Amino acid sequence: MSSPHIIRTIDLETTGSSPPTHGVCEIGWQDVALGDDGRWELSGDGGAVLVNPGRPIPPVTQAVHHILDEQVADAPWWHDVARQVLDPWPRRLALAAHRADFEQQFCTARLTHGADWICTWKCAMRLWPDSPGFSNQMLRYWRKPEGLEHERGLPVHRAFPDAYVTAHHLRDMLNEASLAQLIEWSNMPGLLPRVRYGPDRGKEWREITDESLAGFLHDRDPDVRHTAERELERRRGGTIGRALQEQLLF
Repeated sequence: MSSPHIIRTIDLETTGSSPPTHGVCEIGWQDVALGDDGRWELSGDGGAVLVNPGRPIPPVTQAVHHILDEQVADAPWWHDVARQVLDPWPRRLALAAHRADFEQQFCTARLTHGADWICTWKCAMRLWPDSPGFSNQMLRYWRKPEGLEHERGLPVHRAFPDAYVTAHHLRDMLNEASLAQLIEWSNMPGLLPRVRYGPDRGKEWREITDESLAGFLHDRDPDVRHTAERELERRRGGTIGRALQEQLLF
């Protein structure tokens, strides 16, 4: 019997957000496998490994994940752990994470052998735009994924529980959309269902004026710019306001 197609969901806890200044102090994983019936389901027990980040863990990040310096002092180094967890084996199709851009900073193409990634945050905004928010935990409590054991998904901000929760979102996404579609969405900037900030905060993009939309076209956030550009394309089928036409000239 051949091994199943697998996607490995991972989560990292780190000393900060900017390698190489910051390092990994824990990695967790949970696999999702394609069954003989064509449906995706969680596979195996998953796991987590503490990692020596090679530097002190700042109090600001200890306050998030509660991993102590003494707990990782004798742990293996990141590159030794990464080879075990991230190396592909036959029939692993991709890696996945919630806000995968963060994990990809540490799980480089060299460590993953150029694996494709699925970002469940970006895909959630495409598939479930009515959610009140798109954090891993907001989706957990809004969607209530079938089979998710509450205690197994705790504590929040530890690597295995977070990977376990993300894997449930990934499973449901794969049962709604193709693997190729999820990877395509993940390689694009996020498509935001609602405006994040400013006077129009909370509104759907189609609800804001042309003048307001124009102000987002050069935003520093690539997800905001991408979403504004897509809304502009939608509106091009009709009349574009004068202020927006002027904005497009520069």
